[in-house]
Amino acid sequence: MAQGQTEHPIVHFVGSVPLPDAEAVFRQLAETAGPYLQRLPDGETGIRKTWIRFLQQVLADNPVIEVASDVPPFKFTQWDGKLLREIPRLRIKPGMTPDPATFETGYAEMAIASWQLFERLQREGVIPAGIKFQISLPTPIAPTYNNMVPSDRPRLLPALTRHLLGEVAKIAAAMPNDRIAVQWDVCQEVLAWEGYYEPGPVDFRTETIDVLTHIGEAVPAAIELGYHLCYGSPADEHCVQPKDMAIMVEIANATSADVARPIQFFHMPVPKGRTDDAYFAPLDNLHVHPETRLYLGLVHHDDAAGDAARIAAARRHARVDGVATECGMARGDPARLPALLAAHVRAAETAAQA
Repeated sequence: MAQGQTEHPIVHFVGSVPLPDAEAVFRQLAETAGPYLQRLPDGETGIRKTWIRFLQQVLADNPVIEVASDVPPFKFTQWDGKLLREIPRLRIKPGMTPDPATFETGYAEMAIASWQLFERLQREGVIPAGIKFQISLPTPIAPTYNNMVPSDRPRLLPALTRHLLGEVAKIAAAMPNDRIAVQWDVCQEVLAWEGYYEPGPVDFRTETIDVLTHIGEAVPAAIELGYHLCYGSPADEHCVQPKDMAIMVEIANATSADVARPIQFFHMPVPKGRTDDAYFAPLDNLHVHPETRLYLGLVHHDDAAGDAARIAAARRHARVDGVATECGMARGDPARLPALLAAHVRAAETAAQA
């Protein structure tokens, strides 16, 4: 990716925020970072606080899905081997086919409710004019890889993809498309690239790019499109610590090559300890659309010097268009939120001056 300096790097909020409701999220984030924002999420409060964990029950309740009681549960661990929880495996009942209409994830309903609040607060001047409402959605691969026995992934994925794209269609019909953005959260795909999941009957690399292309193309052209590449944060720590940015660059390049519509941004995480050139060097080979912006999740709590060092190291290999945390903030200590929000603004100012 060509180097250079973005005149005004933005603050990008990935999604989840440890506040009680969407109104509190909109008010606090707009007050703290308003001049630096292009988009604003609703904080994924309520059942989305733990991202897709609630989808385990959504899938289990589906009439064609059952618990695979004869298969050991999936051990969900973080990078240091700590067991976070065991996830019961699910499978499709013999001879049955999932129907997209039978899934009830509620993503469109939740987004529409948040949009109504967002629009009112923007009309009242609480949210600055010009900021778009960001809707963060999991890819259909995410609950498929986390919950299904590997052999049944291809049986669930088409129906779940059609369901989620149906949710996008409902969102697009309910809101002015030029005032919203859709961010696809790409986590299980990145972890699969790292060898975190057992292989299934379909090559996960081919499957990932096919799905990311399909769901990207399905977002109406007037809606901004972004991808958040993720190493997980179920306990506010990664499931795998990336060796460098090579896998994220590979996924971004392949997705960009196949998606014909504009992609407004990719977000990629940067662990706290990585201020070295080796981590950022793969960005030399990042090839995305001309309009696509790179947001780096390099903001960490109480580490202003480290944030600045990460910005400097990244800039030796790519243009930094925005700053963020590695992932959503909801699983972290809520007491840290004010300092983390201030750190976002400080990092954006540092990036602008560098």
